Amino acid sequence: MQSGVEQLLDELNTTDNIKALFRRYGRHYGWYAIAAVSLGNIAALVTGTIINVAIPDIMGAFGINQDEAQWLSTAYLAASTVTMLLTSWMVQAVGLRNTMITAMSLFMTGSLIGGLSPNTDVMIIARILQGTTAGFIGPLSMSIIFQVFPPGKQGMAMGVTSVGVILAPSVGPAIGGVLVDNLSWRYVFLMGIPFSALCLPMAMLYLPGREPDAVRTPFDWNGLLLLSIALVCLLVGLSNGEKEGWGSDVILTYFGIAFVLGWLFIYWQRHYRYPLLNLKLFANRNFAIMSLVGFVFGAGLYGSTYLVPLFLQIIQRMSPTDAGIMMMPAGLTLALVFPLSGRLADRYDLRILISAGILFFACSFYLMNGADPDTSFWTFAWWLILGRIGIGLVMPSLSMGALRELPMELVTQGSGALNFIRQLGGAYGVNLMSLTLARRTNFHTDQLAATQAYGNTEMSEWIEGLRQLLAEAGLVPVEQTAAAMHYLGMVVYRQAMVLGFRDAFLIVSLAFLFTLLPTWLLRNTRKPAPMAPA
Repeated sequence: MQSGVEQLLDELNTTDNIKALFRRYGRHYGWYAIAAVSLGNIAALVTGTIINVAIPDIMGAFGINQDEAQWLSTAYLAASTVTMLLTSWMVQAVGLRNTMITAMSLFMTGSLIGGLSPNTDVMIIARILQGTTAGFIGPLSMSIIFQVFPPGKQGMAMGVTSVGVILAPSVGPAIGGVLVDNLSWRYVFLMGIPFSALCLPMAMLYLPGREPDAVRTPFDWNGLLLLSIALVCLLVGLSNGEKEGWGSDVILTYFGIAFVLGWLFIYWQRHYRYPLLNLKLFANRNFAIMSLVGFVFGAGLYGSTYLVPLFLQIIQRMSPTDAGIMMMPAGLTLALVFPLSGRLADRYDLRILISAGILFFACSFYLMNGADPDTSFWTFAWWLILGRIGIGLVMPSLSMGALRELPMELVTQGSGALNFIRQLGGAYGVNLMSLTLARRTNFHTDQLAATQAYGNTEMSEWIEGLRQLLAEAGLVPVEQTAAAMHYLGMVVYRQAMVLGFRDAFLIVSLAFLFTLLPTWLLRNTRKPAPMAPA
């Protein structure tokens, strides 16, 4: 056993602390470390996506509209986007083990606050705390894989360990639906606490502490402040543009602040000695291209994850339980595809895998462009399965292609930057999909309402038939007309929402097809590139 461990350590380019843990726990230690990080990931991700099936009930409980409710997803994504860039500094400062313990503590605090929230403002604070957790943990899983698995096995490890991480948010909505229908939406905030409680002792046992010779660099507070304010201003401007008017002073001010601070952030990162985001990473061609693909991928993935449960519950009148069950076959399919995809990422040209995944996902949402209230359960489930096959093919290849050409000392920073860009795309994706849905629904409402004039014989006959039914119910003529017109308005708006959802699904499909262009600019990545010594 000892010789086998030493032989494995000769293949690894890793730290002294991790080598000591290998000698203590044996050659399978890598899987123990991955299990600890994966439990934290599952806790964060299951709570990150399960909220979507509870949004209609939360809207009803607090009397908010869809534009305000989308902040429950956007706040989580925005917080995780910013904190992903802190992971590298946190690992330097306190070590991987203490970073995980801090993240899990924040997560459990946010979960309890969310479950007890008296209003949406407190709930958004809870979502920010949960998002902070996801931001810390996301880059750790990829970073630890590159330290405990040799080249040639990293893709397999990424695929296998991603099964639980992906299965949790896939099965989570079904469990969340049962909780919402039978208990309360508040319980969806508590779903991840058992995973985090199990993660804490495993992190203490299996994750490495801070390296004694690790250099603790100064933290880039200026960069964090510039990025946070710029991101919040841009998201607030996008969220309120439809309500306030895109040319209004307040919206232009938000966009102006976001642009100026965003430019200052890039300038500061280029000239500060210890930047929050190391822009030198983008000098690597494959990393730069994968980052662009990751941004669009994140926007489409999170935007679609937000749209689909809303469509199922608002248009198809499904209960939260049924909406969650609808998404389970796709999640189980993804769990089967991920290990195979990770294995393929070690052996074949990543451009082929990524392109195939993009086409599967684009096809899935192109088919959803034909969805309506009468679309059958298994038809919609099949469309979702196609999309999850695409995700399964893209995700391991995206991470492998971006990181395996980087020197080991840049892998943690590269992992954080890649997750930051994908999550940034996700934050904008949810926001933009919410905006697109509102704008296209209003557009179709106006178009359909314009056809419902009294000169329209079919509409007049429909109104007259409805009035007769209302008369039989005992309503007087004045009430009959008012009720008939109100019902007509509801029918028009519902049909407009169907068309608005269709437009949004089509935009997601086209956005994914766009990423085919940069994908084929990648260098051939069939064989892992050698890594420079740390």
